[in-house]
Amino acid sequence: MKLIEAGVLDIAYIEKGPVDGVPAILLHGFPYDIHAFDIVADRLATVGMRCIIPYLRGYGPTRFRSPETPRSGEQAALGADLLALIDALDIRQAVLGGYDWGGRAASIVAALWPERVRGLVSCGTGYNIQNIASAGIPAEPEDELRYWYQYYFHTERGRMALTQKRRELCRFIWKLWSPNWAFDDATFEASAAAFDNPDFVDIVIHSYRHRYGGIPGDPAVAAIEARLAAQPMITVPAIVLQGGGDAVDPPRERDRDAPHFSGPYQRRILPGIGHNLPQEAPEEFAEAVASLR
Repeated sequence: MKLIEAGVLDIAYIEKGPVDGVPAILLHGFPYDIHAFDIVADRLATVGMRCIIPYLRGYGPTRFRSPETPRSGEQAALGADLLALIDALDIRQAVLGGYDWGGRAASIVAALWPERVRGLVSCGTGYNIQNIASAGIPAEPEDELRYWYQYYFHTERGRMALTQKRRELCRFIWKLWSPNWAFDDATFEASAAAFDNPDFVDIVIHSYRHRYGGIPGDPAVAAIEARLAAQPMITVPAIVLQGGGDAVDPPRERDRDAPHFSGPYQRRILPGIGHNLPQEAPEEFAEAVASLR
C-alpha cells in the first residue's frame, strides 16, 4: 500500500507492474473497492503495464487532508481527485479503466482533459457523466425500480441503514446487481473493510442526493460541474464493456452512449456478467485495457 498527497486527499493505492510501463489507472465503484482489480492488475503487469489502483474518497485508507473540506461525493469531485492523482504521480498520459463511480471519474477526465488519457475503458453506462439538469425527469418504471437505493439514500432512514447495517446492505446490493456471480464470504469481507472509512456514509449520501439536484455541491469544484453540464464529448479511444447480467445497469438494444464518443469506439456485451465487471470478467477487462496502451 502506498499513500500520496493529491489535491484535497491523501490517496491510498496499490501499484503493480514495471515502473516504466504504460500507466493504467483502475478505478472501483460503489459499493466495492480495489480488490475488484486483483486479477486484472496481475494480468496487465505481466504484459508490462504499470497498474495504479486507488481507493476513492471515502474508501479504505484514503483520507481528507483537512476536516474543513466538504465530504462531497459529486461527480466533479471524483474527476478532480483522479486528475490530482495523475498530476501527483507525474504521469503524462494513462489508460483509464473503471466502472460505476470509478467509470464516472475516468469518463470525466477523458472528456475534460483528453491530453492526459491514452484510452478509456468504461463499464455499464459507458458515457458515465451525469446530466443533473435533467435528473428530475422520470425514467421508465423498470429503471426507477432499479434505482431504489438512490431514493433510499435521500432519506434519513437510508442514511441510518448505511450507518448501522452497512455490510448487510452492501452485500445485498452485490447479490442484487450481479445475480450470476457466486462470490464467497471472504471475497465480500476483503472489500467490505474499505467501507469502514469514517467519511464513507457522508460521501455516499452526498453522491446520491447531489446527482438529483437535491443538495449543494462543493464550491471548489463548481467550475468542473459547470463544464460537465454541457455533456462534453469523449474524443479519446474508448471501449465500453457491459455485463449482460447486470441487474442495475443492463445493456440496451440501442447503444445510447455512442453519440457521446467521437474517437475510436467499441461496445462489447459480456453475457451473464453483472455490475462488478472487472472482478467477474477480469480477462476481458484486462484485454480491453491492454489494447489501448
